[in-house]
Amino acid sequence: MICQIDAVVDYYSNVRYRESIDNVTLADVHLGRDKAIIRKGKRSRNRHIRNAAYNIKSRLHKQSHRRTEASNTQTGLMSQLI
Repeated sequence: MICQIDAVVDYYSNVRYRESIDNVTLADVHLGRDKAIIRKGKRSRNRHIRNAAYNIKSRLHKQSHRRTEASNTQTGLMSQLI
């Protein structure tokens, strides 16, 4: 019975993340690691957002370039027919 209680307390304190305290564990807060973890998470999220924005811009540029090439090809074919 004592082992089961210890397992629950360990899980509750060291494993379970709390949304109310910025998704860190109680142990992280108690040991002062929470602020560093939160900063690291924000940097990671910001990097992810920048990468996603770059990928979207890149994809849009490629689509625009393909449309321009297709338009130029069609214009070239029409001029050959005339």
